[in-house]
Amino acid sequence: KLHSDLDKGVGTVKYTLSGDGAGTVFTIDETTGDIHAIRSLDREEKPFYTLRAQAVDVDTQKPLEPESEFIIKVQDINDNEPKFLDGPYVASVPEMSPVGAYVLQVKATDADDPTYGNSARVVYSILQGQPYFSIDPKTGVIRTALPNMDREVKEQYQVLIQAKDMGGQLGGLAGTTTVNITLTDVNDNPPRFPKSIFHLKVPESSHIGSAIGRIRAVDPDFGKNAEIEYNIVPGDGGNLFDITTDENTQEGVIKLKKPLDFETKKAYTFKVEASNLHLDHRFHSVGPFKDTATVKINVLDMDEPPVFSKPMYTMEVYEDTPVGTIIGAVTAQDLDAGSSSVRYFINWKNDVESYFTIDATEGTIATNELLDRESTAQYNFSIIASKVSNPLLTSKVNVIINVLDVNEFPPEISVPYETSVCENAKPGQVFQICNA
Repeated sequence: KLHSDLDKGVGTVKYTLSGDGAGTVFTIDETTGDIHAIRSLDREEKPFYTLRAQAVDVDTQKPLEPESEFIIKVQDINDNEPKFLDGPYVASVPEMSPVGAYVLQVKATDADDPTYGNSARVVYSILQGQPYFSIDPKTGVIRTALPNMDREVKEQYQVLIQAKDMGGQLGGLAGTTTVNITLTDVNDNPPRFPKSIFHLKVPESSHIGSAIGRIRAVDPDFGKNAEIEYNIVPGDGGNLFDITTDENTQEGVIKLKKPLDFETKKAYTFKVEASNLHLDHRFHSVGPFKDTATVKINVLDMDEPPVFSKPMYTMEVYEDTPVGTIIGAVTAQDLDAGSSSVRYFINWKNDVESYFTIDATEGTIATNELLDRESTAQYNFSIIASKVSNPLLTSKVNVIINVLDVNEFPPEISVPYETSVCENAKPGQVFQICNA
């Protein structure tokens, strides 16, 4: 209400209002000086208004007093709920953390006046997410509330946080936000083989360095905590094999280090150890972070070509040997379990004449023509042995035959000689040299 001391209540004074919100927010009764708000006020929109008042003479319209300034302050009421401007939140905390481990701090903002009453005094509480987590009602700090929270049991938690003003009292306004909390992995689980024995079947024809089988230990941890190193436990059974880790699948890949032979050894047994690479000292008391399993490998028999008794054969024959004379033999065996019989034949190179023959069953080599050392002193050819049960499986061996000389030529004087000697030549004097 405005009032001038010059106003005697007889209607000679007129009151005017100008300035902040005059005529739009506030209006004045020109006669009584009463000021009214003509619309709702919002302290959070505008907390105060600066206005100017004037008292003028109704007849002359001249000011009766100097213009005065006054302020209308909007008094706060609790009409704003707390708001989480940064929500929803995402946070993480290591699994198996102790009770009270820090997770995250949330903050709610209340637009009401913090200096007046409790309209902006916020208290935090958990609506959903207990008993796993707790929150400090004043600071908004979220902490773990249960020990030994296991990521392998439950990894994701959605926590609903409430912020309530009026100090949390009845009648206060509330706002909520969600906090998505993920348990991060620690190495609290050792690798374990799902079975104690792995059976593998491997063809004896497998190449050195080839992968002949895979085994796997299971580690429920994640990332580097689940990385596994495999090793063959030293012993007689595993010296023909090696094992490496497939980085993508964490499987143990067994590889061949030496050739296999079904006829020599049909089965191998050895132990494999799986261990974690990155250990966490806090969990040493759980036990060793490794496990062992037995690998049994059965060698599969493969149909293999015959095997010659020597890497090569050398034979000798005199050049006057009669046709059909046996001069030697080659021997090849089928070492497979079925033990097939073997057939032999000569593999002539460059289509040279067949000076020799071979008995297809016995492997004996005989002359097929008269030989002449002075024409050809050595023959070099190969013998092929094939299995009767599988003619496509063949082996080859080189045979060298040396032709030996016989004394078949009498000496001859190389040229006819005509010579002369002096009549007085002394005994022993050389007068001609003859060549044969």
